[in-house]
Amino acid sequence: MSKTVIVAADKIIDGQGNLDRSQAMESRIRSQNITPVSLVIDPLKAGWHSPVADNHFRSGCAPIEALKRAFELINNDGEHAVIISGEELLKTGYDREERLRLMAIYGSDYPITEAYNELAGQFILNSGASESLFKQCAEGLFNNYKKTFLADAIAKSQGDPQIPGDKWFNPITSRFRGVDCANPLIDFNGRLVLVSDALARELGVGAQQQVAVSGVDVQILDGDGREYIDQISTYEHLRLSFLNSCEQAGVNFSSRFKNQQALLEVYSCYPVVPMAFMLVSGLIRTLAELPELLKSYAVTVTGGMNLARAPWNNPALNGLITMYQQLQADTPQKLAAVHGNGGLGYRQGVAILEQLD
Repeated sequence: MSKTVIVAADKIIDGQGNLDRSQAMESRIRSQNITPVSLVIDPLKAGWHSPVADNHFRSGCAPIEALKRAFELINNDGEHAVIISGEELLKTGYDREERLRLMAIYGSDYPITEAYNELAGQFILNSGASESLFKQCAEGLFNNYKKTFLADAIAKSQGDPQIPGDKWFNPITSRFRGVDCANPLIDFNGRLVLVSDALARELGVGAQQQVAVSGVDVQILDGDGREYIDQISTYEHLRLSFLNSCEQAGVNFSSRFKNQQALLEVYSCYPVVPMAFMLVSGLIRTLAELPELLKSYAVTVTGGMNLARAPWNNPALNGLITMYQQLQADTPQKLAAVHGNGGLGYRQGVAILEQLD
């Protein structure tokens, strides 16, 4: 059976960066008379309730779903190459009213912030935590993201990174501050190029440039929205996705992560989502353990969806691209997990990546 490997990944954010490496790799593949399968992450303008075209994917879990499809195409269906792409010009491609209208996926009378606030309330009850502990964990998560975001900005010599002003640290719901929520003001364009390990050898791609998709799993509930909050808030489907992807990869990710041998990109749209991931993955046994863990372990490589922004359906694609680039760097960690969360959480996906020796 073939092994699926990422051989190029790049992105443009707010006009910075380029797609040169993925485009050059695509040209090399086409020179072998191979046409890569194209998988597309839908932009906001595609709508939420309209039919989804073949080989298109929609929701915050979409990049993990596309990765799973690429994995199946290469490992099982005999395809040689797949390109996953996503373009979302949220900053310059929409006026404010249009953006807000398209983002009202549960209707104008049920904002996403309110939906996640309700979900968080049920999650707090399920976990036996208190409201104050939840807010303490949310603050710890933001501080964790901020540490990574600032370190990355310094490493890239980006000058003074933009940190939200004081007003964004005020509550916008009973459980969330502005900084706890995803910030969509970003222009993003990103691509992943995946091939079989056999084609990678034929193309002369060195092992250092290859990152294997060792495991990927997606779990989808029957529906989304307010009536599914009780089911979503258990996050048993996230637990199953995590366990399946780890079993497929043959790794104990939580153990490796706690031993500083693995990297992580949790989906950080609202604090309840990463809290759930940390619990169901076994990285913590109770929420009371989370504030201490966050002092020692980075839970994103991007800096999170507030500071590093959130290109609608594409944050997990941004996470996959950043993780590929991180695993290429001179880092001791050669194992990584990337999490995707769709809608209010009815879609959950986890990918396990490994840098090949």
